[in-house]
Amino acid sequence: MGEKLKLLDKKLLLFTLIGVFLGIALFAGTSGTMKATDSGEFCSSCHIMGTAFETFADSNHASLSCNDCHAPRDSVVSKMAFKAKAGASHMYMNTLGASKIPDVLHANAKSQQVINDNCISCHEPGLQNVDHSGAHDSCIDCHRQVPHNKGDFRPAEWFEPGQFHFAETNRN
Repeated sequence: MGEKLKLLDKKLLLFTLIGVFLGIALFAGTSGTMKATDSGEFCSSCHIMGTAFETFADSNHASLSCNDCHAPRDSVVSKMAFKAKAGASHMYMNTLGASKIPDVLHANAKSQQVINDNCISCHEPGLQNVDHSGAHDSCIDCHRQVPHNKGDFRPAEWFEPGQFHFAETNRN
């Protein structure tokens, strides 16, 4: 009986070590893959994204990764699920659906919501300083060209004297 326990303990230890090793390898592989697939270089590997990457690389957001804006940042699970769905869609469109790719790419409704949430998340402190009365439903409505058109986010009113107003702050 003692021999069987020793053999069982060795097998358990062996399986535990193999499990830990596989867990570390899986984590490292997933982490590395997530980081690599967030990069602009990865995104621009599809020919359709070449222009988007070039304009992004010249923008004031060039230090960010594509998925800092284009993927949810509230949790790793939601980011992975979003990237998996988008990735499957992109693979389909670049292979079997290549004839359906439009000349101009636009974010779908879910992507627009993610992008808008990420704009607000990063820029929320500054949003308090600018008057957004009369603003549209989302950041994208006014700032569509950021960062994919040299990043000049200023509206036309910015250049007209008396037309652009900073928000009033209550100073008590």
